[in-house]
Amino acid sequence: MATTGQRGRPRSFDRDAALERATTVFWEQGYETTSIADLTRAMGIGAPSLYAAFGDKRTLFLEVVAAYATEYGGYAVRALAEEPTARAGLGRMLREAAAEFTAPDRPRGCLMISAAANCSTPGVAEELRERRETNIAGFARLIRADVAAGRLPAGTDAGALARFCGAVLQGMSQQARDGAGREELEAVAATAMLAWP
Repeated sequence: MATTGQRGRPRSFDRDAALERATTVFWEQGYETTSIADLTRAMGIGAPSLYAAFGDKRTLFLEVVAAYATEYGGYAVRALAEEPTARAGLGRMLREAAAEFTAPDRPRGCLMISAAANCSTPGVAEELRERRETNIAGFARLIRADVAAGRLPAGTDAGALARFCGAVLQGMSQQARDGAGREELEAVAATAMLAWP
């Protein structure tokens, strides 16, 4: 008799759809204030199914963050990879963030930035901080490469400029959550680029 390796009853819900609904809840409410009851209600499953399919709340959230980075955060990766200079890539990233953070069909701002607010859960806060710091380190690498190639002045402080871009991006996310519109955030992005040497 052949076995399938699956124990118990097969899943009776669409895991990807449930993950997308969990993403929306975490995006709207943040990590700390989202309860298991909030998640099961939004996902349309019971707590035992949530735990069986996704593990605990922390594990589910980290899966949400990884999926979010690919699906919703992909604009930043593309901008930095496709543009020929750090200035062009980071400028495009900020302009596109204005559109992404204000898209009408989903919560405003950035899940990874807003979910970090008031987050003190060990492991979760560190994961979000590491992701933000990795992004800033990537910005700095691009800026240093442009300094080395002579596209930016030799005295450019790559670390400070990279952190400035990260601060603008994070601020734009909060401004979007506070109700700023796309055009207002595009103006912020354009103003930020005036600080470049």
